[in-house]
Amino acid sequence: MTTSTLGTPPRGVLSRIVDRLSSGLVQAVLVLIGLFWLVPTLGLFVVSIREEAANNSTGWWTILTKPAELTFQNYSDLLATGFTASFWNTVFITVPSTILVIGIAAMAAYAFAWMEFPGRDVLFLVVVGLLVVPTQIALIPIAKLYGSAGIFGSIASVVLFHVAFGLPFAIFLLRNFFAGISRSLLEAARMDGAGEWKIFSTVVFPLAKPAVASLGIFQFLWVWNDLLVSLVFANTENQPMTKALQSQMRQFGTNVDILAPGAFLSLIIPLVLFFAFQRYFVQGMMAGSVK
Repeated sequence: MTTSTLGTPPRGVLSRIVDRLSSGLVQAVLVLIGLFWLVPTLGLFVVSIREEAANNSTGWWTILTKPAELTFQNYSDLLATGFTASFWNTVFITVPSTILVIGIAAMAAYAFAWMEFPGRDVLFLVVVGLLVVPTQIALIPIAKLYGSAGIFGSIASVVLFHVAFGLPFAIFLLRNFFAGISRSLLEAARMDGAGEWKIFSTVVFPLAKPAVASLGIFQFLWVWNDLLVSLVFANTENQPMTKALQSQMRQFGTNVDILAPGAFLSLIIPLVLFFAFQRYFVQGMMAGSVK
């Protein structure tokens, strides 16, 4: 009598692959791949603290034999260019854009998933269709709209643009996650007298932490690393780091002493954020694949 006839289901291919990936040798290989992936980040950091003459003559790896080339003068020169203001502009653009997208998308996704209203399915299809609309085709019309409203060049104009183009994907992602929540859980809350807002805030949204974390990471990285929108809508006073670094590009020189520390400061914040929330990020990505 085989094991399967006794009630134990046969192991699938995916289960066997997971078992193999959990072996010590495979984990060691994955660690090596992760360290290799971090080599460019390490190289950028070393370049950012080397003298300009050394960067122009030798590779960053020579620092192992010439540690005297290390200096933080590049960061002092970078701050002297007004980069601190660009850093805070990036924060003032990215944080509201991320919070607004999560808040608005979560409420809209709950409505699409669990509330009945006329035209719900058609409206959701329209939202999904907006995913394929390129950002570039809206730049000129929205620039004219901002000019008429008197907000062109401000931080608010950049935030509103990112929120508008971040909502379709956010609603689509969260709606699919909310739809996988057990209906009996919501019905039990309704029987206890909870209204829709109470159910959303105390039942549905807390259960969606993995999906919300995934969405937050996506939105944060998209806005933090954006250059196109800031080039069009942000003026010199409100420019984020990406535009500030682009303005430091010289026609006949690399300007590494300014670009390298600026690029590293621009990189380290998203990197720390991803590693801090990677557990929720993986859970959010896996949740959609098993429902």
